[in-house]
Amino acid sequence: MRRSRSRRNRPSCRDTVSPGAPFTTRKIPAYAMLNYAALARIEDQADWILSKIGVEFRGDHEALELIAASGAQVDGERVRFEPGHARNICATAPSEFKLHSRDPARTVTLGGDNIVLMPGYGSPFVSDLTNGRRYATLEDFRNFVKLTYSSPALHHSGGTVVEPTDVPVNKRHLDMLLAHLTLSTKPFMGSVTAPYRAHDNIEMARLVFGRDFMNRNAVMQANINVNSPLVFDDTMSSALRIYAEANQCVCVSPAIFAGAMGPLSPAAVAAQTLAEAMVGIALTQLVRPGCPVVMGSFHSSMNLRTGALTFGSAEANMVTMALSQLGRRLRVPVRSGGGQITASNAPDGQAMQDSTGAMWSTLLSGAHQVWHAAGWLEGGLVMSYEKFIMDVDHCGAMLKLLQGFEVDDEAFGRDAYLETRPGENFLSTSHTLRHYRSANFEPQIPDAGPFETWTENGALTSDQRATARWRQMLDNYQQPEINPGIQTALEDFVSERKAGVPDQWY
Repeated sequence: MRRSRSRRNRPSCRDTVSPGAPFTTRKIPAYAMLNYAALARIEDQADWILSKIGVEFRGDHEALELIAASGAQVDGERVRFEPGHARNICATAPSEFKLHSRDPARTVTLGGDNIVLMPGYGSPFVSDLTNGRRYATLEDFRNFVKLTYSSPALHHSGGTVVEPTDVPVNKRHLDMLLAHLTLSTKPFMGSVTAPYRAHDNIEMARLVFGRDFMNRNAVMQANINVNSPLVFDDTMSSALRIYAEANQCVCVSPAIFAGAMGPLSPAAVAAQTLAEAMVGIALTQLVRPGCPVVMGSFHSSMNLRTGALTFGSAEANMVTMALSQLGRRLRVPVRSGGGQITASNAPDGQAMQDSTGAMWSTLLSGAHQVWHAAGWLEGGLVMSYEKFIMDVDHCGAMLKLLQGFEVDDEAFGRDAYLETRPGENFLSTSHTLRHYRSANFEPQIPDAGPFETWTENGALTSDQRATARWRQMLDNYQQPEINPGIQTALEDFVSERKAGVPDQWY
């Protein structure tokens, strides 16, 4: 039996934005680039670094005392671990845990087969096609929190999405966390740039979640950068201890640019990253066994002729894949050193080529958390409004890929064959009409129409179409509800902390 429907009887498409899933669970396996023997050699090299060279904790006597009490060798500020010792201390860290949201529907799970994407981090500049490149402001920071909240493919609000340079350095952490807590319900990161800032942000989170709840559950993350090669400064290690004491997630992220902060081979970068990360994770467990952690990384190759950083390179992408395997063997969630990163100065073909290469290796590697998934430009110096939108589109497509496809009776659509004849199309079959809304990922900015239509519509390029999209998203943004009493308490806390100290702009 044949069935035909006119176009006017078909359900209409609507331009709606779904909130999306709180996180994505992969259904295709992670790619294992290295075999057991190769992974074991990298782990042996990490142990060699920790036993023969060691890691320094500069200016943090409390950290040194904790490490010495664990049985490691402490010589001044230099710490050395016998092979296997650091790994054994890491064993109390959970392999999977929840990062709670003030809206339970946005709570994410880190570890397992789960993937959490978040926007770029730390850019002092922003750019858009209308206003060009400029220093970021608090308004820009709030805009990117809103855009992230409105993007179904991003699961996490991020941390210092951009640096709000119009706010004093010693007070920015207050305004940034206030924005994360009130303009979004997605998980977030706190400040680590001074111990008192870490304390402030933890106290702000307690106003929302409650002290008892946070004592039992993680609601925020701290990004602890290792001063590679092989140094933890007292700012980072102190912040690590503060977040660990509060039972909040600590992400330990070595930052190794091959040839500068470590040897230039991928194997050496992977081993040194593992060594530095294990020491940071071990310290969290010495502070509080069971503290949730993430093994992070930020690595890049360099143009060895000029010294310029490169992103999305084959060498860096291989390290990304190796580190996800090593993190799974350490049994902790992994923050990929990849993401949609680029050294390009514009949201152009180079930017998207770099970013696509890095993102493919990141997601196929089995990483659990992806920073810099949207907006990154100029090696991280710039957060681009247009590239943010282009990246979010690509994130959605990549997440759809990780879902694989079904092979059940409904997927094969046998009823559609019975409604048509050979040589006829399937556009009006019942099967098509049941699934056309969800069958394909639908990007928001690509133009797949003919050249003539594209020309008539102004011959807009992808970045120009992205401009219209981010503006539309900000116009349509609706702030999530928050208890008025909590909102007032947060604002009062921020006002009191700001009034208590003079502005500092260094």
